[in-house]
Amino acid sequence: MILEVTILDVKPSLTAEFEVAFKTASSIISSMPGYISHELQRCIENKNRYILLVRWQSLEAHTMGFRQSPEYEKWSALLHHFYDPFPIVEHYEVI
Repeated sequence: MILEVTILDVKPSLTAEFEVAFKTASSIISSMPGYISHELQRCIENKNRYILLVRWQSLEAHTMGFRQSPEYEKWSALLHHFYDPFPIVEHYEVI
């Protein structure tokens, strides 16, 4: 299992709209092969910052299975215009 970690800085005037769009996008990612679970949390100190944690069965399930799928295009269309700057995605493994 790997953990995808992404800090999302959403344009301040769009946080409510982002949260609605994310609910729709959640059904996309959760339908992907190799997906285990995900959670989105909002920062207390910085109200337009979120952390997205996604658990995948393997790195390839995320980088090849999801990122190279038509579903990723839908995910991107729903969410990517909310970010400033565009987020960096990192992957972690249990020690």
